[in-house]
Amino acid sequence: MSNIAIIFAGGTGTRMGAGLPKQFLQINGKPILIHTLDNFQNSPSIDKIYIACKEEYIEQTEKEIEKYQITKVKGIVAGGATSQDSIFNALSKAREDNDDESVVLIHDGVRPFLTEDVIKANIESVKNNGSAITCTPCYETVILSENGEKIEQVPSRDIAYTAQAPQSFHLGDILNAHLTIRETNPGYIDIVDSCSLLRKLGKDIYIVKGNRGNIKVTTPEDFYILRALLQYKENEQILGL
Repeated sequence: MSNIAIIFAGGTGTRMGAGLPKQFLQINGKPILIHTLDNFQNSPSIDKIYIACKEEYIEQTEKEIEKYQITKVKGIVAGGATSQDSIFNALSKAREDNDDESVVLIHDGVRPFLTEDVIKANIESVKNNGSAITCTPCYETVILSENGEKIEQVPSRDIAYTAQAPQSFHLGDILNAHLTIRETNPGYIDIVDSCSLLRKLGKDIYIVKGNRGNIKVTTPEDFYILRALLQYKENEQILGL
């Protein structure tokens, strides 16, 4: 049984306005994707990494992995029409070499500010509960609105969380969940992540507390926030804090 990171890096950079997939934008001299992969490469808890990316960027991804010596990568596959298609492709590749009891941590390629404690907590939760959804409590007021104009509900923040990544499961469980969904919903309509996929099937899933800096780079503002966070982290390492 292995502990596996499944990384989906299929972004096009449209919302970033960069003309380059956001995973290849550089911060502190190396691509965001490599910052993300470093977390799993350097983690003693992770044995293997599988990546899904757009087919036209597989060669560039391979070059970056070789350049930065990400040796745990065991496979790179072409992504699909949606992020869930991409994850399914990477899970299928991982299943060729690993047993169903292996733990998979499904993670965004552009969510690099991840701690080792969160990685360990995900693995432990899967072993104990069968699943782990990394979450942080909501500190802002949550508003629900059907039309984006009129407020319908204001849920209590005490029971509200924001789902992040990793989202983690036993390999066989999450792959079988994908296969079941694809029979009736091959386009993954209304399924935005693994958490919503499992909930569609009525499965119990469990929360793991995440670190608040573990943002996903989607907009230019996210890029600058992440750059500041990574610079802070590097300064801490230099100073031995």
